[in-house]
Amino acid sequence: MEPVKIKLIKIGNSRGIRIPKYILELLNLDEEIELIIDEEAKELIIRSNKPPRIHWDKAFRQMHENQDDTLLIDDALDIDFDDDW
Repeated sequence: MEPVKIKLIKIGNSRGIRIPKYILELLNLDEEIELIIDEEAKELIIRSNKPPRIHWDKAFRQMHENQDDTLLIDDALDIDFDDDW
């Protein structure tokens, strides 16, 4: 994702940012999420505390129910390990 320019907005005595909707959707963030803000080397880093693979179990279960969980590539290797390679 390319860097996005946004402006600080006034919220009472503080300042805030608005995260564009497409970024929220891209990162699968919702209202319930907490964000961690970290200042590192004069950069403001915002990251989610949401586990990276949240809801994968539901997605895999749904794939199995749809019979969409078959291997795309045969996992058997056709290599003769006695040959020099």
